Amino acid sequence: MNVGLKTPILPAGEAAVAAAARSLGSGGLVAFPTETVYGLGADATNAAAIARLYQAKGRPAFNPLIAHVGDIGAARQIARFDGPAMALAEAFWPGPLTLVLPKADGCAVAYLATAGLDTVAIRIPAHPVARDILRLLGRPVVAPSANLSGHVSPTTAAHVDSDLSGRIDLIVDGGPVAVGVESTIVGCFGQPMLLRPGGLPRTEIERVLGRPLLQPPVDADSDSGQPLAPGMLASHYAPRARVRLHASQIEPGEALLAFGLGAISGIDAAAAVMNLSARGDLAEAAANLFGHLRALDAKGVRSIAVMPIPVEGLGEAINDRLRRAAVGRE
Repeated sequence: MNVGLKTPILPAGEAAVAAAARSLGSGGLVAFPTETVYGLGADATNAAAIARLYQAKGRPAFNPLIAHVGDIGAARQIARFDGPAMALAEAFWPGPLTLVLPKADGCAVAYLATAGLDTVAIRIPAHPVARDILRLLGRPVVAPSANLSGHVSPTTAAHVDSDLSGRIDLIVDGGPVAVGVESTIVGCFGQPMLLRPGGLPRTEIERVLGRPLLQPPVDADSDSGQPLAPGMLASHYAPRARVRLHASQIEPGEALLAFGLGAISGIDAAAAVMNLSARGDLAEAAANLFGHLRALDAKGVRSIAVMPIPVEGLGEAINDRLRRAAVGRE
């Protein structure tokens, strides 16, 4: 990999979209906004570009990637949809839902992108910049979060620049993202299964299906095995600092990631304090999560204490990301 590339940042617009499509079409790596987080895009049909993406992120080669497409017609060219999968696609696409589906015959997504699985993860993003790039390119684009593997996911172009400048070809700056956590992933290879909580709450998916989602096997997110879907490594989304969950008091020198207005012992001794949502709004907390973790980590503290966050709605995804950030650091 040619670390030391010049990585321009272009404001979102027609010129940036055209430049992004040209770069992707020639095997380049382009970071662009989606409604969830910033994605690092590569042509999903180009194995060499995908290999370069893995290298740029330092991503484990057994972790599959999500193929982003422009519409359901394009999705059906690379995957097989059963009734529940089509119901979910029609209800929630474009949007923060990824479906893991059996590959269609002649699926053009490179084998490397599916990490050896017979399934492919697909999403139609809602962000207009992402959709314009996909429309102009006319091919699926794999787009994991645009950060070094295991680092906190990026919600602004500046986050992407801090991790990947010099490693990728272009960053399209569309401003802060709206959702702030990655897509919810549902496996549709049998009865639908929740593989990763994310920006679409479980309850909305179950309402459309008319039944509960299955849970993945207990060892599905172990670091020792091959994950069923992106984002299922146990230690993931990790800052450099130790992350301490469900904190009820602050140890001297710790940073505090707060939620709501609840009192917490020792707050005066905190090295820094950031609140995900002072009013206790889980959507606001999700949008702030990765940016606040990055900002606190940049203070150079050894530990970040996290106040309890409700496990309901988007709180399920927030707690999932925090749990993965804390693995091996508690």
